[in-house]
Amino acid sequence: MGDSLKNLTGKNPKDFEPVAFDLINKPDVELFCELVNKDDFLFDFVKQNVASRLSKVCNENNYLNLLQLLKYYSPSYEEFIISTLVRFADETLTEKMFNILKDGTDNEKTYCAKFFSYINEPRAVELLKKYSFSENTSLATNCASTLGVLKEKSSYDEALTMLTSNDEFTVLDGVKFLVSYGEKAALDDIMNVMKTSSFAENIAGEILYLTDLFDLYKKNRNECLYTLNLIISGLGEILSPAQVFDFRLFDFLEFISSEPQTSASAVVLVNAADKFETLTENNEYLFDETKETKQEILDIKQFLLNLDLGYLYGLIDDELRADSLFVYTALEYTENEQMVRSLLVSDNQTVVLKSLEVLKQIDEISQTDKETALKSVTDENLKNIILAI
Repeated sequence: MGDSLKNLTGKNPKDFEPVAFDLINKPDVELFCELVNKDDFLFDFVKQNVASRLSKVCNENNYLNLLQLLKYYSPSYEEFIISTLVRFADETLTEKMFNILKDGTDNEKTYCAKFFSYINEPRAVELLKKYSFSENTSLATNCASTLGVLKEKSSYDEALTMLTSNDEFTVLDGVKFLVSYGEKAALDDIMNVMKTSSFAENIAGEILYLTDLFDLYKKNRNECLYTLNLIISGLGEILSPAQVFDFRLFDFLEFISSEPQTSASAVVLVNAADKFETLTENNEYLFDETKETKQEILDIKQFLLNLDLGYLYGLIDDELRADSLFVYTALEYTENEQMVRSLLVSDNQTVVLKSLEVLKQIDEISQTDKETALKSVTDENLKNIILAI
């Protein structure tokens, strides 16, 4: 970290005030680039302090210098940059921002997309719709969010239609748009898609940026627990361990453990205990995480290990039903071969396959089991897998 950046992020006004003044008034674009590149290494309160310091320097004589900073995107400094530009916005600035949205880099477009959530410019709508499915996540998110602020209905309707696609990637893009758009009315449609998607963990991670676990619990206890179960299964593989903070996972696990236990909640808590044990026993999951994340993961693990896991294990077999949202996870933790065997005649062919695999894992599989499973399965690929077991 260079001396200027050390001063800018430090505690002494005599050090940071002149650096902040120069960054805005020169402007010192290279220093801002260095600041943005340190996003992952600075505490949130430090970045908030820096944003506040830079904001105080901005005025009607230098605010246009901020346009040169748009080359480097950071959500940490987006609010101060855009709020400043909005404060001094006029027709000339709006035209500049529109042209940048049209022809700028992805980073510049990302800032501009946020700008037009405050400044009404009808010409920007088509560009926002165009970029709302960009491979650049920040740009796509800001465009969809601004379209939501503008209540642009056609893009919302198009995204809902995407949920009916046979292409799973198209469905996931639709989910991401709807979450960024911010319309909770889409929650039921997203939830229904999640229940049958091969990207269920990804979708669960998106849902919790549209609502939270506590609100989901009030709305539908079982669907909330299902979402939580997917989040737990996806941590470390699909979802970042640091998202435990975004989802308030510790708070919610404490909450559901204090509620009367059901077979569904038992499955979730047993799965959580197993997952957090896995996250901490192998350094590959937490190697790049902050000290705060590592400690939170350890604290959650310890909390879960203090639960009466024996009692919870005794409840999970009630979820060994083909129509249960928790059947696949319950199959991971059962040793009740008779109940597993009863699922071999299920109409759900993937449940049949999973049940047969579990019987093999607990060394209870027989030739009769394989024959029963084959009678229940019509998919040739699944049949070949069964024959190979």
